[in-house]
Amino acid sequence: MNNLLTIPGKKNIVNGIRTVAIFEAFKGIIVLLAGFAILRFVHGDLQLLADQIVKHLHMNPARHNPHIFLAAIAGISDSRIKYLAVFAFLYSIIRFIEAYGLWHIKAWAEWFAILSGGIYIPVEIFGLFKHATPIKGAIFVINLFIVLYLIYIRSLNRKSPTELTNIQSEN
Repeated sequence: MNNLLTIPGKKNIVNGIRTVAIFEAFKGIIVLLAGFAILRFVHGDLQLLADQIVKHLHMNPARHNPHIFLAAIAGISDSRIKYLAVFAFLYSIIRFIEAYGLWHIKAWAEWFAILSGGIYIPVEIFGLFKHATPIKGAIFVINLFIVLYLIYIRSLNRKSPTELTNIQSEN
């Protein structure tokens, strides 16, 4: 790890990459918990929960948005719930593998994070143009920052390959 620190002004590269790893692991945990929560509704009364959410938020079920939400919930079958849970578990596994690779400063994980984060950027931009919200804006900015930061790290590898390769082999 000391070899990386010889690059002027780059003392915190490892900490930066590991922060991204923690963020990716956190995303994996959140989606994993969501997957378990979704599974609780197999053979359960999802419609009752949706009705309670609408009532709790003091929404009129006859209005457009609550009606769309309730209609969408009514059409979800147990097999669809299981499909969503499997998707959540697979997504979590991918995030955990990415986090492991980033924590250990692996180039493959950096490239994977760049590609997997970069795929969402056009979708996020479209979402911002369609209906911007502070949450959508924050997600876009965080994702863009992570992708650009990892591109920067990869560009350092081109400039000083032995320095970053040594750090990667030490981990």
